[in-house]
Amino acid sequence: MTLPLKQIAIKALCASIAILGVQTSSQAADSVSVEAATGNKTQMVRLGAQWNWADKWWQSNNTHIGGYWDLTLAQWRGTQYRNQPDNIQNITDIGITPVFRFQRDNKIGPYAEAGIGAHLLSHVYDNNGRAFSTAFQFGDHIGIGYVFANKIDLGLKIQHFSNGGIKHPNSGANFAVLSAKLIF
Repeated sequence: MTLPLKQIAIKALCASIAILGVQTSSQAADSVSVEAATGNKTQMVRLGAQWNWADKWWQSNNTHIGGYWDLTLAQWRGTQYRNQPDNIQNITDIGITPVFRFQRDNKIGPYAEAGIGAHLLSHVYDNNGRAFSTAFQFGDHIGIGYVFANKIDLGLKIQHFSNGGIKHPNSGANFAVLSAKLIF
């Protein structure tokens, strides 16, 4: 198999696994998401499925800290690969993130959240003077959002990718992320 054909096959396999995971009734996802992000001359589109945790911590005044698992598949498009204008780098990213969310008990209305997860990139990122040394990256984020009564969740978050100092260079990359979720 040629390299591009292998990449397409891997992407199709990952997407199929994600879709099957969302549709499995015993472990059905609680929501699905689509996100768009930009930062460091890189754009990202990400699809995800979320599974809520049953636990509620620090429940008080009709609020609590809860959380969910966020399984994602993303496509990155850098437009300054190896610091050369109009030189394109495409990366596929699969990630899993535990996310803590401060929210109302009925889960409707405003919220704030934070998470740190693991991401595996198809290639080592090198764009606009920022280079990673490993395909494994930590992705941490903080965000705010609002869940409407019709179960639509709109959010904004800032996300940082870095290998946590495992290997150098480790310049990291930051993204501004818009998120839309459909809650089941």
